[in-house]
Amino acid sequence: MKRRFKKIGIALLASFILLQFYQPARNKSNGQDLSKDFVTVYNVPDSIKNILHTSCYDCHSNNTNYLWYDYIQPGRMLVESHIRKGKKELNFSEWADYTKRKQESKLERITKQVQKGEMPLKSYTMLHTSAKLNEAEKRQLIYWLSLIQEKSTHD
Repeated sequence: MKRRFKKIGIALLASFILLQFYQPARNKSNGQDLSKDFVTVYNVPDSIKNILHTSCYDCHSNNTNYLWYDYIQPGRMLVESHIRKGKKELNFSEWADYTKRKQESKLERITKQVQKGEMPLKSYTMLHTSAKLNEAEKRQLIYWLSLIQEKSTHD
C-alpha cells in the first residue's frame, strides 16, 4: 500500500513539474496606443488612476502586472482565464474604441459593481490583497465615476 502511494506521489510531482513548462503568453502590450486608454481619454486624476491600476487594470487592460506566484501552474491558467474574461467584458486599454453608448453603459456597470462589492473579484483579491478596495477608495471611485457619467450625458 505504501509503495502505491509513493508511486502516485511521484507521478503527481512529475506532473506538477511538467506543467510548469506550459506558460501562456503574457498580457503585455509594448506598442500600445495610450491615447485610447481610459485614463488618457478622461484625464484621470492620479488618485483615481492609482485605484484603477491597482484594482482593475491587471484583468481589464492589455498590461498585467504579474506577481511571482502568478507564474506557478495551475494558478497561471486561472489567472490567464480571469484576464481573458475580464478583457472580454471591459478593456480600459481600448476604451476609445467603444461607442459613446457602450462607454456610458460600461461606466454605469463599473459603478454598480464597485458599489455592490462585486469588483474586484474576491477570487482575485484573496491573493492580490492590494487590489481590494477599502470604503474610502470605493466612495472616491464612485464619486469620480458619477462626475464622468454626468459630464458624458451633457455632451
